[in-house]
Amino acid sequence: MTNPGAVVRTRIAPSPTGEPHIGNMYVALINWAVARRAGGQFILRVEDTDRTRFVEGAEETFIQAINWLGLRHDEGPDVGGPVGPYRQSERGDLYREQAERLIEGGHAYRCFCTPERLAEVRKARQKAGQATGYDRKCRGLAADEVRRRLDAGRPHTVRLAVPLQGQTRFTDGLRGPIVIENREVDDQVLVKSDGFPTYHLAVVVDDHLMGVTHIIRAEEWIVSTPKHVLLYEALGWDPPLFYHMPLIRNPDRSKLSKRNQPTNVLWYRREGYLPEAVVNFLGMLGHSMPDGREVFTRDEFLKAFSWDRVTTTGPVFDMEKFEWLSGMWIRRLSAEELARRLRDEGFMPAGLAEKFSEEQVTAIVTLMQERLRKLSEFAGGVGFFIDREPYEPADLLPTKGKNKKPTRTGPEVLAAIETMRSAFAGEETVGQWTAEALQEALRALADEMEWKPRDLFMPLRVAVTCRRISTPLFETMEILGRDECLARLDEAIEKAGSLA
Repeated sequence: MTNPGAVVRTRIAPSPTGEPHIGNMYVALINWAVARRAGGQFILRVEDTDRTRFVEGAEETFIQAINWLGLRHDEGPDVGGPVGPYRQSERGDLYREQAERLIEGGHAYRCFCTPERLAEVRKARQKAGQATGYDRKCRGLAADEVRRRLDAGRPHTVRLAVPLQGQTRFTDGLRGPIVIENREVDDQVLVKSDGFPTYHLAVVVDDHLMGVTHIIRAEEWIVSTPKHVLLYEALGWDPPLFYHMPLIRNPDRSKLSKRNQPTNVLWYRREGYLPEAVVNFLGMLGHSMPDGREVFTRDEFLKAFSWDRVTTTGPVFDMEKFEWLSGMWIRRLSAEELARRLRDEGFMPAGLAEKFSEEQVTAIVTLMQERLRKLSEFAGGVGFFIDREPYEPADLLPTKGKNKKPTRTGPEVLAAIETMRSAFAGEETVGQWTAEALQEALRALADEMEWKPRDLFMPLRVAVTCRRISTPLFETMEILGRDECLARLDEAIEKAGSLA
């Protein structure tokens, strides 16, 4: 195993075959934390040898995602480092060199079986109820026959020569000793017919040459680890420490996938979730804080991280819990910081800044802050500040109960709006247009008119905000200003006329 005194080096190694998956960010967070706690290095390596699934731009979006979450890497294709290159497609000579070593040592062999034959073997083994691994037909080819086929230009792969008897053992840092019977391990392809290595050869060569000390990855790779251990042994290298993290699950315990809910981490950014909330939530998946708290920063997670607080039970990605947490993080921000984030992330409506001062915009942000779970909800909640929105005359009627039965008639509502309009138009309101003064005046008016304040506030709210549910009424009126509120009340009087 890795020298316990070695500098800790961890890595995240995405394949650029699609969107940056939230599960990869979960694993990246743990790798980042382990390296940072030990004062070591966190490496980004791009595993791009599967050219059939390569997606242009996927590497860049992955880097964008981990940078957005604040999981900065020390080495990688974008920042360089002492053990590059950091793209597997640029390390071909290193893999070919080690593949030749394995062949010369009898730990690997060339396989000339065609795809058609392999499909027939797989079908026959399935029919016989056997494991679908390779039947090792080329494993016993004589050296001169191998040379003849190579000279003839026959396409071939390189396969691992798994010992036919015995066991392969390794220790998982989370699960303890794991023992696999060698007869259950397939002669894995190490080099494909196109000359590119498979994951299994490349990952072992790269992790060793890059000095990676801790392999922290998803539990789905446990079944492949015996092959990697055999490769370390065959190449004469000490294996690193292995930790296989539990897979994130849907609430029904199925594996998290985009069929059930969004898995692209940048979708969460586009929807306006804060990166602090995403990191916080990922830090709760399979790991608990010593004091049981659920809201914590990335640095607080780093300080508290411990392997003995990680569970092997697949954590559930509960979207409802995540949205609660996201709202908590929005409320942690100052109004000024929230306004900045709304602007920087493109969620601040342009019309708001055009119509209101910076101080007023911050005040509007303050009114919305308690209601937000994500930044994208902001624009929909403040549209009436910018433009008057349509509403039905019946919306002006105060209601009660599940059946929304009106508590006042149309003529009563019309008269109430006219009375409020007259009160607000009085000279005494000039220079006194504050939320506190407005609320005091309306409550006094409700007593005078013998209306319940709640009932009187409803037609006023709809008249001013064009909605039955809105930001706090009197603070909203203060921001809109006296003239705009009077104009909106004039429109409400016209609408209420149809109810009389």
